[in-house]
Amino acid sequence: MDAAEWDARYAQSELVWGAPPNSTVVEYVYGLDRRVPLLPDETGGTPPPLPRALDLACGEGRHALWLATHGWHVDAVDFSQVGIDKGRTVAARLSRSVRSRVNWHCADITDLAAAGITGPYELILMVFVHLPAEERGALLRELAAMISPGGMLLVLGHDTRNLTQGYGGPQDPAILFTPEDIRAELGAAGDHLTIRIADAVLRPTEGPDAIDALVVAERDLPESGEASA
Repeated sequence: MDAAEWDARYAQSELVWGAPPNSTVVEYVYGLDRRVPLLPDETGGTPPPLPRALDLACGEGRHALWLATHGWHVDAVDFSQVGIDKGRTVAARLSRSVRSRVNWHCADITDLAAAGITGPYELILMVFVHLPAEERGALLRELAAMISPGGMLLVLGHDTRNLTQGYGGPQDPAILFTPEDIRAELGAAGDHLTIRIADAVLRPTEGPDAIDALVVAERDLPESGEASA
């Protein structure tokens, strides 16, 4: 689907995905703001005042706003202006301190540099982002370079096995993936990442359980005496 199609979809109802964040995201991210190290981006610099997150294909902002309420400063990116506008509308109902922590960007996630999004981030969410394998691999390599030392990259999406064993989701196998696919693509990004989790998870739906692919990777902390970035 292109931006115009998503604009039309987001315009049809109040919230396409609902307000609560995905339960798997909550399971692995909750409390990370208290654990992740906040290090200077360059030697002799000042650590960021808040942990920073990048929410890719944020849609109506359910994850971005949840993160902001938990003390994160978030860059929320989507190519649908309607989705972004709906996220801003929801944010307007929240306190000024919370909504001020979200920067909304209507931009192409496959060209983040054009939107001035370069990192680093203590958390990157790539949740239900489905791209052809070549584009997905290139994006993952770019994201791997944006993770701050000690930071996390969480990738969650419809597993390839969902086509035949699960429920719902995209029906094009060319844009689905397995945890093994993501592990291999992140492996091509260099040896500074540690894969903590690479597994399939079941997600309840109105029908049978859907099958999602989950990968959680962390950037290694620098050895004593090395630069932090």
